[in-house]
Amino acid sequence: MKHWRGLVGIVLILLIWQLLVSIENLPPYLLPSPGLVLHTMLTHWQILLTQTWPTALESIAGLLLAVGIGMFSALIFIYFPPARNWLLPSLVISQALPTFAIAPLLVVWLGYGLASKIVTVMIILFFPVTTAFYDGLSRIDEGWLDLAQTMQATRFTALRYIALPAALPALASGLRLAAVGAPLGAVIGEWVGASQGLGYLMLNANARLQIDMMFAALIWLVALALILFFTVDWGMRWVLSKR
Repeated sequence: MKHWRGLVGIVLILLIWQLLVSIENLPPYLLPSPGLVLHTMLTHWQILLTQTWPTALESIAGLLLAVGIGMFSALIFIYFPPARNWLLPSLVISQALPTFAIAPLLVVWLGYGLASKIVTVMIILFFPVTTAFYDGLSRIDEGWLDLAQTMQATRFTALRYIALPAALPALASGLRLAAVGAPLGAVIGEWVGASQGLGYLMLNANARLQIDMMFAALIWLVALALILFFTVDWGMRWVLSKR
């Protein structure tokens, strides 16, 4: 039932959009109609598909990198308190820096290829993954850890069989949030400097006042974000069911 409600909401938005274009007689270079955007998507689907692959690759690689570094950082914060006291404030400060201020530097340092976009995605997603996993690890019932210590379990054994399973729900929330933000990070990197990708396509369409192509690229970007979200959501549900 909830899926039907979402579908009805989308239909209502499209109807309001079409009515606004028709009543105000807006030109396509200001606001194209839904029909024109659909026509552009069907006509230029090959271009859209070609430009989606680099963005998808940047998103997935940046997401995986953020997950690996974020989980490792959270473990460092938990098991080495001095490192937490020194590094955690720096982590918070790094999130206060706007991504658009960092992305040009990454292009200068790493070039116009995939590397600068992957690092941009990683920087954006690193914080939610780290904080979610750290929060999950820090909320473990101390009684479980005391029991593991009583049974002479090693730190690695306690981490594997107690800490990690208990922190998985919190990590899952962070991963879902990161999956949605990954394509956005890739596009930001492409806006700063790129020769391919959906962000590159949107910049070119904007310069030529091809607003219908911009909307089409946005729809493909949303579709990519949804695919990543539901893939991560399904994967985490499967992992949680195996605990």
